[in-house]
Amino acid sequence: MDNEITYELSKHNKQSVIFIRCTRSPKLSAWLRSLTGVKWSRTHQAWYVLDNKIYRKKLGIITTSEVGKETLSHIHEVNLPALERYIETLQLKGYSQSTITTYKNEFGQLLQTLKSYQVADLDAERLRSYFLYCVNELKLSENTIHSRMNAVKFYFEQVLGRDKIFIDIPRPKKPSILPKAISTRDVKKLFEVTTNLKHNTMLKLCYGMGLRVSEIVNLKITDIDSGNMQVLIERSKGKKDRYVNLPETILEQLRTYYKEYKPTKYLFEGQNSEQYSIRSAQQVFKTAMKKAKINKEVGIHGLRHSFATHLLENGTDVKFIQELLGHNDIKTTLRYTHVSEKSLKKIQSPLDKL
Repeated sequence: MDNEITYELSKHNKQSVIFIRCTRSPKLSAWLRSLTGVKWSRTHQAWYVLDNKIYRKKLGIITTSEVGKETLSHIHEVNLPALERYIETLQLKGYSQSTITTYKNEFGQLLQTLKSYQVADLDAERLRSYFLYCVNELKLSENTIHSRMNAVKFYFEQVLGRDKIFIDIPRPKKPSILPKAISTRDVKKLFEVTTNLKHNTMLKLCYGMGLRVSEIVNLKITDIDSGNMQVLIERSKGKKDRYVNLPETILEQLRTYYKEYKPTKYLFEGQNSEQYSIRSAQQVFKTAMKKAKINKEVGIHGLRHSFATHLLENGTDVKFIQELLGHNDIKTTLRYTHVSEKSLKKIQSPLDKL
């Protein structure tokens, strides 16, 4: 989800802070500006506020430790067994750590609100009232409401094994936000100004294979099959493997890069042969955008969007694009038809024919 907001409890300038990361949009920018005391960290490339009870309540988050002291202090003891069972079920089902953290935090908000009322005693009508409270009182975004509903739904259906109780609870309509792509002209400019071999190779592979930032930093040397000109994307989103095509024009550069940097395990490594971080990759893209003087609010994920949009403009079947991107639902891929210059932009207005 490109507009998902994530929080991270951390230290910054010797202070405990909450980092706030999200894809920029007018709505989210306005929300960020409404937070008193919010600041921007150039080092961490994220917004942040002080970590205190006021901001935790305002942001609707709890600590991300498994069942830490801070979490326990917010949830009544009558519901702690439910939280522990909830986390255990997520782990047994093999959910990723990021999903476990998100679900746990969202479910924890319900438990905090309930105080001494047992969560297992809630019925559909009470849950409906709770989500109305989230909308009208907490004024949570549509995406956050959906996330919280999914987390609560998981408890009743997967942990308690009850029948589906959310059928009668309507969900808010999510905003239809189109992917942000970069023109081919600007993509070329981006590569031209990125003179560092490692950074240039990274950005070209992100664009040339339509990779997520997590996928580019997780690439291993053994994933690249230059004989078949394919690259294995292992255990990506949804724990799915897929193959993508290695661009022919990158092969020589890739060999030069390997000889110069001599990575040991991961294709892109930082200091002490450690895996390159997502944050560093994002910073590489941001620096390149600034050097290329491309005035567009888009993150490194924009290279993946551009890959899909430009393939569509070149006449590639949308089913093939779906496979290359690793989308489960073709509806996700069809969003690019609304961005492509091949479609709407080439339609001439009747005004121009008068």
